[in-house]
Amino acid sequence: MPIELATILREWGRIGCIGFGGPPAHIALLRRLCVERQGWIEEDDFEDAIAATNLIPGPASTQLAIFCAWRLRGVAGAFVGGLAFIVPGLVAILALSALFLASSPPGWVLGAGAGAGAAVAAVAVHAAAGLVPASWKRAASHWRWAVYTAAGALSAALVGPWLVLVLLACGVAELGVRGVLSVHPLLAAAAAVPGGLAWVALKVGALSYGGGFVIIPLMQHDAVDTYGWMTDAQFLNAVALGQVTPGPVVHTVAVVGFAAAGLWGGLLAAAVAFAPSFSFILLGADRFDRLRANEGVRRFLGGAGPAAIGVIAGSAVPLALALGEWWQVLVLAAAFVAVFRVGVVWTLVGAGVVGALIGQ
Repeated sequence: MPIELATILREWGRIGCIGFGGPPAHIALLRRLCVERQGWIEEDDFEDAIAATNLIPGPASTQLAIFCAWRLRGVAGAFVGGLAFIVPGLVAILALSALFLASSPPGWVLGAGAGAGAAVAAVAVHAAAGLVPASWKRAASHWRWAVYTAAGALSAALVGPWLVLVLLACGVAELGVRGVLSVHPLLAAAAAVPGGLAWVALKVGALSYGGGFVIIPLMQHDAVDTYGWMTDAQFLNAVALGQVTPGPVVHTVAVVGFAAAGLWGGLLAAAVAFAPSFSFILLGADRFDRLRANEGVRRFLGGAGPAAIGVIAGSAVPLALALGEWWQVLVLAAAFVAVFRVGVVWTLVGAGVVGALIGQ
């Protein structure tokens, strides 16, 4: 019996509202709903979907949410479920953007943003550390894995504008080393470079191997240095808001869009950033088995994946260098300990409270 769209809207919307904690939390909530509680999807199929969505670029947990809804009601279900998952966090982060990016926000608001922003570099390191064990286990060559990871970390720390090229180069290198010389269609698609806000958002949505943090250094360079839409402090606020609101971290791009062109800019940036996720699922969901088995895709990601982990870790460097107050350094030091003990959300909330008290 087909699942009603109203049911998908309600259940995926609920996950969109309570999905704090990033991809692990999203995957757990979707598993509990679709596999354990309702039995809509078999355990093996769900595990295959996790693997397949991690083989394609973009926010994997968002793509998993879209895929599960597609399994239940096809294209209509994918759109209803995907939007229900994305919109609650998008509304929250745009509302907070208006508060944090206002021309004269209260002192406690600025302090809360500065405090939470100070902890973001620690969150990046935590995110990278969480990806290392599975990636190391999958690696065809551990020494090449280390080289790709180091290349990603150095590119994020030193050459932010070119880190996408480093990701692609690592993927192509692994293709060449392992005997696959043809260029995957994803590489050709990534070579088309339009300009402005739409291009910044497209990079976030289409090139974020391993999660939204991969693209943070490049987004920081575009938003702060290239276009001047935000200050470093405001960008740190944006990343922090993307962590403390429910839904995918990619929502951060909506704050960048808001800073660039107000509400419509935020909505445009979100639409462009999430469009690839819908496209990948709607065009390829019924080919997931072949995608997982495709050696070219697997080998490309064998190089790009470790590089992405390095980028996530390396993004901590420009984020830390953006700190402007002495007390933020102390907050960052405390966050490096707290994030591994109490988790991302509570670390950012605690840092924000400290900043708000200082900013009063």
